Amino acid sequence: MVIMQRTLQDKIKADLDHKIILLSGPRQVGKTMLSKALYPQNAEYFNMDNEDHRLIIRKSAWRRDCDLVIFDELHKVKKWKNWIKGIYDTEGVRPRLLVTGSARLDAYRKGGDSLAGRFYSYRLHPFSVAELKGSYAPEAVLENIMTVGGFPEPFLKGSLETAKRWRRSHIDRILQEDLRDIASVRDIRSVETLVTLLRDSVGSTISYESLARDLQVSPHTVKNWIQMLENLYILFVVTPYSRNIARSLLKQPKIYFYDTGYVKEDAGARFENAVACALLKRLHYLEDTAGEKCALHYLRDKEKREVDFMTVRDDKPEWLIETKTSRADTPALKHFSSFLGRQVKPILLVKKLQRELFLEGIEVKKAAAWLAALEA
Repeated sequence: MVIMQRTLQDKIKADLDHKIILLSGPRQVGKTMLSKALYPQNAEYFNMDNEDHRLIIRKSAWRRDCDLVIFDELHKVKKWKNWIKGIYDTEGVRPRLLVTGSARLDAYRKGGDSLAGRFYSYRLHPFSVAELKGSYAPEAVLENIMTVGGFPEPFLKGSLETAKRWRRSHIDRILQEDLRDIASVRDIRSVETLVTLLRDSVGSTISYESLARDLQVSPHTVKNWIQMLENLYILFVVTPYSRNIARSLLKQPKIYFYDTGYVKEDAGARFENAVACALLKRLHYLEDTAGEKCALHYLRDKEKREVDFMTVRDDKPEWLIETKTSRADTPALKHFSSFLGRQVKPILLVKKLQRELFLEGIEVKKAAAWLAALEA
């Protein structure tokens, strides 16, 4: 596999001199490769799935003269936050300390004390058009993400057959290992069915009640399962924005997958999912590197006017974004941008567009070029 520097590397390396770094993200998104690339000549690496490594950790027997100690999947260890807090409080960050995990590290408080003030948190996402703009043409990156997904292995190999084989193993490992071991979910088959139902619903609102009837469980159980899948970085939930929007009463969320290649084989759904991933990645980047408070929403009112996405930064609406594979009229985008006024910028992202233009207050943009200009 081609090895390339990830955008977050320099930010993480600078912060390691001052705090513990918690690096989370989906399985096989490149966390270990990034971590080992920070100090390749003098780092200690320990994986909690390895019995010999766990023994060294229990004895705190790693070298103190190395530049970096990497604890991979440490969240699987009971009371891991208390343990790493104790190391930091007694030894500081010499050697530097980096903790990685394939689950949201803030969601698994396995005992006790807080790490407040002792760490910086980063989230590593799959490749985006912006992250690869210096290596590949933006249009080619977007097409590849829509075909095989943005995870490093299938993306860099570029083979649809390889991507399908990789994806089956990837999903199976998360469902069979992480859901059972970390989330203590036992009804794995029903969760697999839920994931299949959700991948066919990308771009549409979902109903917990309807999914519950299909799965013959309670809506509360469905909601809990979706939360677990979100914590394990399989999918993410986009909720409706309602503040100051008249009659925006719809409560159902939308679901998107970190792996765009896993979405149903529909060009519109995959394009929308790819844009959702790029927007969320940018917002997480702003939160993790600049301390901003960010959110991704969509808009829909009782008249069923809908806009795919709204980005919010520090509680202020920023962009209204509608996605189309080809040029189309967007009355909902015009309506909501008129309602919200100048505080928000309306953008129509079109995958196949001959010429960019400014139409009735709306910026009509070539999707690949616009996505390439985002923070990565």
